[in-house]
Amino acid sequence: MSLTAIIFLIVIGIILFYVEFLIVPGVTIAGIAGAILVMVGVYLGYKEYGTPTGHYILGITALVSVFSMVFMLRSKTWEKVGLASIIDGRSSSSLDTELKIGETGETVTRLNPYGKVMINNKFYEAKSSGAFLDPKTKIEVKKIDRSQLIVKPLN
Repeated sequence: MSLTAIIFLIVIGIILFYVEFLIVPGVTIAGIAGAILVMVGVYLGYKEYGTPTGHYILGITALVSVFSMVFMLRSKTWEKVGLASIIDGRSSSSLDTELKIGETGETVTRLNPYGKVMINNKFYEAKSSGAFLDPKTKIEVKKIDRSQLIVKPLN
């Protein structure tokens, strides 16, 4: 087998390793095929050209693999591919500042026991204090426990 074919096998194996590492998560056929191609290429280098040349092929393969991985991970390439948006929103940690016990509203969806309610023209996720409540049922805020709103039907 020619040296060009051995180099081709090793290069294709390294490329499949990078596909496995950077694109396809987990152990897939790309990683297994990459490992087999690199091992076959190095083995054929030893078999066809002897021990000294096999050592050179093995060493160059290891160096190319390490340096190309370092280059790929340090370059700005991944900034172009990756998500660059910043999420600056915050979740409300407490409903105490927005609502008071005793305020009234209306269910938007069925509460069984959780659902959506509208209080002061704002939507909230709420829990029924007991019975299931149908949509458009008048409700009253019974309890506010940090981020959980508990409501009861108005009688």
